[in-house]
Amino acid sequence: MTLPRPFHLLYIQVLLGMALGLAVGHFWPHVGASLKPLSDAFVALVRMMIAPIVFCTIVTGITSLSSGSKIGRTILKALALFYFLTIAALLLGLATAFALHPGAGLHIDARHLDTAVLAQYSPRMQSHGFVEFALHVIPETVVGAFEKGEVLPVLLLALLFGFALSISRDAGRRVQAFIDGVAHVLFRILALIMRLAPAGAFGAMAFTVGRFGIRSIGSLGMLMVSFYAACLLFVICVLGALARLHGFSLWRLLRYIREELVIVLATSSTEPVLPRLIVKLEALGCDKGIVGLVLPAGYSFNLDGTAI
Repeated sequence: MTLPRPFHLLYIQVLLGMALGLAVGHFWPHVGASLKPLSDAFVALVRMMIAPIVFCTIVTGITSLSSGSKIGRTILKALALFYFLTIAALLLGLATAFALHPGAGLHIDARHLDTAVLAQYSPRMQSHGFVEFALHVIPETVVGAFEKGEVLPVLLLALLFGFALSISRDAGRRVQAFIDGVAHVLFRILALIMRLAPAGAFGAMAFTVGRFGIRSIGSLGMLMVSFYAACLLFVICVLGALARLHGFSLWRLLRYIREELVIVLATSSTEPVLPRLIVKLEALGCDKGIVGLVLPAGYSFNLDGTAI
């Protein structure tokens, strides 16, 4: 017996996984609470692939653009757009918070909060100047750029590697062909991993409901309403205006990447969809070099949801 066609779509499978996880977490909370490793394993598998895919994609993007001036213009335009969108997201998030007052009725006294849970994050929150930040981007070794899974060191290494290849001749072409082959294999591996997305969504939802109860889905509801309201305004007003300015339909683009949006919602992580977005945007007709440079860089410099 074959499944109906809609059930072959990944985002439908992810939604079913979330619904099943909610049911398991509600009716068998102990079982649901033990299923978190499913979600952790899926996200870890995807993160394992991010650094090498970003490296190959950026190198290919730089060599595709060929002209050093074109590469420079692309990077400067992207960074200018990233900073504009980040400022817009910050202002919109702030305005939404002032308008809706999320958490105003909780009557929380900050002096009585347990701050022990923040101890694990405090070392990461130390204030750094520009020099310290720039030095942190430079990896200790070439292999070290991939070791911690951070995008910026990989981005720097890929830029240097791509520029070096673009000014090389025969040797550069041979190395580029090898990198293209490696990228093809990496995307194939990722396609296999993405088949596990429904299991990851199932584990995440089962753990949340099993550990914190069915009411946890609606807890702090006003905060979530405020956040999603700000995100919706950002998409409609800011991204919609940009789409109209560049002559394409934002709604059609969102429909085109609906599977990726559901995966992000289910796993609470944008990393699993980066490689899929690269493939989809290239298939849509976007310039390979532009996608290879702008999209991975945006994962480090354009976190609008975090800003909101």
